[in-house]
Amino acid sequence: MRGARTSAVPRDLRSQWRANQRTRRQRVAWCFALLRVDRMSAANVSSASGPSLRPDAPVEYIVVGSGAGGGPLACNLARAGHKVVLFEAGSDDTAFNDYSAAVPFFTPFTSESPVIRWDYFVQHYANDAQALRDTKNVQTPDGPRIWYPRVGAVGGCSVHSFLFAVYPSDADFDVIAELTGDQSWRSGSMRKYFERLERTRYVQQAEGNPSGHGFNGWLPTEIPNPNIFANDGQIVGIIQAAMTHLYKAADKARDMLRRWFSAELDPNDRRVQNNREGYYNTPQTMENGHRKGPREYILETVAALPNNLVLKTNCLVTRVLFEGTTAVGVEYLEAARLYRADPNSAPSAPAPQTLRTSREVILAAGAFNSPQLLKLSGIGPRDELAQHGIQTIVDRPGVGENLQDRYEVGIITELKSPLTFASACRPGQPDDPCHAEWLTKGTGPYTSTGAFGAMLITSPTAKAANRPDPDLFIFGAGARFRGYYPGYAFTDIAAHPDQYTWAILKGHTLNRGGTVKLRSADPRDTPLINFHYFDEGSDAKLEDLAAVVDGVELVREINARVADISKGEVFPGPAVHSREDIANFVRDEAWGHHASCTNRIGPADDPMAVLDSDFRVHGTTGLRVVDASVFPRIPGYFILTPIFMISEKATDVILASAG
Repeated sequence: MRGARTSAVPRDLRSQWRANQRTRRQRVAWCFALLRVDRMSAANVSSASGPSLRPDAPVEYIVVGSGAGGGPLACNLARAGHKVVLFEAGSDDTAFNDYSAAVPFFTPFTSESPVIRWDYFVQHYANDAQALRDTKNVQTPDGPRIWYPRVGAVGGCSVHSFLFAVYPSDADFDVIAELTGDQSWRSGSMRKYFERLERTRYVQQAEGNPSGHGFNGWLPTEIPNPNIFANDGQIVGIIQAAMTHLYKAADKARDMLRRWFSAELDPNDRRVQNNREGYYNTPQTMENGHRKGPREYILETVAALPNNLVLKTNCLVTRVLFEGTTAVGVEYLEAARLYRADPNSAPSAPAPQTLRTSREVILAAGAFNSPQLLKLSGIGPRDELAQHGIQTIVDRPGVGENLQDRYEVGIITELKSPLTFASACRPGQPDDPCHAEWLTKGTGPYTSTGAFGAMLITSPTAKAANRPDPDLFIFGAGARFRGYYPGYAFTDIAAHPDQYTWAILKGHTLNRGGTVKLRSADPRDTPLINFHYFDEGSDAKLEDLAAVVDGVELVREINARVADISKGEVFPGPAVHSREDIANFVRDEAWGHHASCTNRIGPADDPMAVLDSDFRVHGTTGLRVVDASVFPRIPGYFILTPIFMISEKATDVILASAG
């Protein structure tokens, strides 16, 4: 992130930008004009494992959504010899061809790209007075809301994720086995899916595979070279302060610092799974420094097996078609920018079309849109559907309930002098040495998001409640980052070369009180989304809030060790001092970016459960959901890897069902 610093935008252009006082949309377009990169070379087409079908072969599976759940699943089914149609409401790969999405360093700017961005404006609270206390709030026709950026493009939100590939906790899968009685969800069994999908590039394969990594999967993982930061004495000092605080003994801290700069501290190693507290390198989903994920897997599969995997972009699925309670196809609209989350959505829509399938419809549209689609199709709470004139096919009151997310806050410190690890970079300029190094060698600052490692910590609050898994993921970033709001990439990330952030992420949150409700029966409308944070949610003891306060206090203890290079904390600042002050700050400013759990797996006799353990929608035949919405409880720390894992599991389940 930091490369967008002093040299990110030349001073005369920054002055011109400010002087012009452009609108928000113009500012984003301006920002991307400055960050334009060369067209990437076409991705190499990997070999396909299944037979190629005839062009006129009948459609067996319809998958709705090309993100972390649906994209890999569609590819896997196609490579197994099935005819799959993959629907994506967004565009194809224009974001990669024209802008900076492939560059990890430009991730914040990718999230603001007008080419691929979908804008959701969500509530953290029903109480507008509380909502207005968040400095990131945006006034909308509905009232004060928080910007929640998503992606309308092939690959879904994996296109703008921060690339962190962190293995979840064992308990995240064991709880599903306990809820359903399906022992295939046990953590010991689920590890094989991580090994199957991963192609690690930072661990040597050894006899018996003690690390528990995968080496032949579709998803490459790398650790950015930590020596990117080696010549920045301030970042080295910050990391050393964290090591000293965590490990106490000076010799231990020095050894861990050496190991970190050797990229040896792997949070995904199976041998640390039951004792993960400590400081780590951060694995990323990339290859040779380039972002890689479902998008590349999809395009490679389409190129290798065009008759098996048919990719339909700019197609908004509006409902699932049923005969009785059996899903037989989908209705869809085909045109660009139909969904109103797109800031440039089309004013009108074409006539609907339909497509039938001989086997199954699989929804993978994410925690917001999969419950919306189920409700539009007649699957959901009867009373809510009736309010919008939708006939109920299956009354499942849990659809759209149980919405969960992380809580995150940023503690920002100003340094006495600017960070230097990316000072030579000139984003958007023809003589940018960092871009040349990234493009030709896959090395240098642009292979990193600007994150300099992470701590996994069990908060005192979690320990007191006898919760053994680390619940705080705290990562350092060489930039100012206090959360998402329109224009944040330019106003915060790129404009403060002398500030850094400890981002505190609360994993294993307890609040299950969020909701996704229909705004209308119009499938082009976004739903009404309310996370019901903290006091409004289901965490009566406010353990989530207390744990985040613990994280702020820990970070401040670490920052006290770098007083010689620091001017002091600028956000929230010294006026926020007591635990009560910090708790109020967290209530006001926390955000999240891992929405999940709105179609949770559970037994059929639980009215709030939506899916069985094989991802089938209760009360229906031929309909499954495979995305972030399926989890009963939000898993792990960064949700991307768990979604990839359930996509692999769904592949096995569906192929077994096909016989």
